[in-house]
Amino acid sequence: MDWKKLFPQFEPELLEILDKNVIERKFNAGEIIVRTGQYIKSTVLVLSGRIKIYRQNDEGGEFLIYYLGSGEACAVSLICALQSQTSEITAKAIEDTEVLLLPVQLMDELMSKYKSWSHFVIQTYRKRFDEMLTVIDNIAFRNMDERLEFYLKRYQADTRKKIVNLTHQEIADDLNSSREVISRLLKKMEQLGKIRLNRNSIELINL
Repeated sequence: MDWKKLFPQFEPELLEILDKNVIERKFNAGEIIVRTGQYIKSTVLVLSGRIKIYRQNDEGGEFLIYYLGSGEACAVSLICALQSQTSEITAKAIEDTEVLLLPVQLMDELMSKYKSWSHFVIQTYRKRFDEMLTVIDNIAFRNMDERLEFYLKRYQADTRKKIVNLTHQEIADDLNSSREVISRLLKKMEQLGKIRLNRNSIELINL
């Protein structure tokens, strides 16, 4: 694919440097891209697909932080790459995903030399910070039914799809809840006419 069209804000010279230095990688759905505790050697730019960024506890429980889609960068990889730190999160492809890997050695040069790159990095930080505040607000101030509805609305906004191809267990993992609770709340939402529950998907009708 012509990935340059995904980043029209970048100067031609910057695009040329990226073209010479990035590595294109493909990850299958379910494949881990970055593990907790791993040193980050490359910044991740998403070309296609979808990546789940989450925290994982010692028991294997997951807590969703945010998703990444086409044209976006992983803020954690930007920060860890700049500071030579290990990752505090796990990144997993939830769809077949294609990314660009930018070597960490280029980060300082790009930040100092190209305004479009520094603006892109700052905007990425800001967007992820806002999403973190949303996560905190959901935990602190919303009931689980409100969190679930917001989760589905965000899924629709991020993917531009009205069909959610996630299991009840996957949603429960993202919201740090149980499958039984999520199934019960989804059934309630269906009775209210907000969604339709299908065998292997959820159709969003009137959120």
